[in-house]
Amino acid sequence: MPLVDISDKQTTQRTACAQGELRFSPKAFQIFLKQGSPKGNVLQTAQIAGIMAAKHTPGLVPLCHPLLLEKVSVTFELLKSKNTVKVFSEVLCSGKTGVEMEALSAVCAACLTIYDMMKFSGHDMTISGIRLVYKSGGRSGIYHR
Repeated sequence: MPLVDISDKQTTQRTACAQGELRFSPKAFQIFLKQGSPKGNVLQTAQIAGIMAAKHTPGLVPLCHPLLLEKVSVTFELLKSKNTVKVFSEVLCSGKTGVEMEALSAVCAACLTIYDMMKFSGHDMTISGIRLVYKSGGRSGIYHR
C-alpha cells in the first residue's frame, strides 16, 4: 500500500479543529478539581501531550504524511455540572494535505494523559466524543460540524 501521491496538489493554508471529552465519576472529578494528581499539573501535562501527539502523528498513524506544523493549540473547558473536561485542538500548516489527523491525535493524547494522571482516583472515567469539528484548505474546502 503506497503513500498517497500529493505531488500535484496545491500548497494551501490548512486548518483543522477537533474536540473530545473525558467524564469522571463525581468523586474523582472533585479530587481532580481540589488536589489534582500526584504526577503533577494535569492540564499542563495533557496540553504538552496533545501538542507532541500532533507533531508525531505520522509515527502513530500509518500512511500519514509528515507535515511542518505551524500552530498546535490544545485547550480545555471544565464542565463542572457534568464532571467533564472538554478538550479542544487546533492545528495549522501550509501544505499539500490536511491536518485533520494531527488535530484528532492531539485530542486523543490529551484525553489519555488526563486519564493516566487521574486513574489513582478511580478508573470510572470515560473518553468520548472525539471528532473533527472544522477543517479548511485544499480541494474539498471547508467542513464544519
